[in-house]
Amino acid sequence: MAEHFHYPPEVFNLLVDTIPLLCRSKQDVVLFLQGAGVAQDDLAEVSRTVRTDRSAINKYEIVRNVLTKVNARGDSGLRPRREIIKRVTEFDNFDTCWDSDRLKAKGLVSELSKTVNVKDSFTRMKQERDAEREQVLARQRDEQAAAAAKRARIEGVSKRLFSLFAMDDKPQARGKLLEVVLNDLFKAYGIHIREDFRRKDPDSGTVLEQIDGVIELDGAIHLVEMKWLNAPVGMGEFSPHLSRLFMRANAHGIFIATNGYTESVVTECKNALNLKTIFLCSLQEFVMLLQRQGDLVALLKKKSQAAIVDKNPFFEILA
Repeated sequence: MAEHFHYPPEVFNLLVDTIPLLCRSKQDVVLFLQGAGVAQDDLAEVSRTVRTDRSAINKYEIVRNVLTKVNARGDSGLRPRREIIKRVTEFDNFDTCWDSDRLKAKGLVSELSKTVNVKDSFTRMKQERDAEREQVLARQRDEQAAAAAKRARIEGVSKRLFSLFAMDDKPQARGKLLEVVLNDLFKAYGIHIREDFRRKDPDSGTVLEQIDGVIELDGAIHLVEMKWLNAPVGMGEFSPHLSRLFMRANAHGIFIATNGYTESVVTECKNALNLKTIFLCSLQEFVMLLQRQGDLVALLKKKSQAAIVDKNPFFEILA
């Protein structure tokens, strides 16, 4: 029986009833059990009784005595327990039985085979359920570990972002670090494709354009521009980004700024929505999101939907 460590009562009793019918003599019963691998220690008592006082014990008592000992063993009794089951259920030479026992032996062997099959079926179902449960638990553990790792990455990015506010004396370095930090934030949320890159003239090597980052949101490519300025972003800073978008057929745009946007930029962005999807973000939105441990992907999707549906390119989400 698959993975049965001990005989259940119904199987135990069937074995006790069946094995004596398969063996003509008491010595044959001992040899049957010995051939199944039963330990000499478990056979010693009945073997001695059969040798010295055969009338003191019958075949059924021999089987019950030995199986009780085998059934009480741990792993050391597993192989003989299985072998005894195997030998009985595969028994097919009933000519060795006494004539009066033959039909009953056949019936008991058949009944034992059915019982074992049922027990094995339940065992297999339990094993399948256990395996399925373990798979679910393993998947949950993996998901929890992945979530914890993601949270740790986001917390690390948060600390780096917050540290930028103390760099007032290094505006250029801070601006460059902002690109790196936000690109790492996009990576942590699994939407990052490519960070700061430059497109160069193949002949002269001159930089034709520079893009701070690229992400994929809802299957669409978004070019990302990031600016840490002490004043609202004006057309001078905004126009190059808009031009890059119109140079690419299916690109969408995101602009992230620390101190908002002039009215002219917001108006130009609204006009561009007739042809391009572009929306504006404030750095404060990212700071507030990290403080409340929100979902960056959900925030960006809401802002994109506001730009597309409501024609509102600067739908600020602070809570």
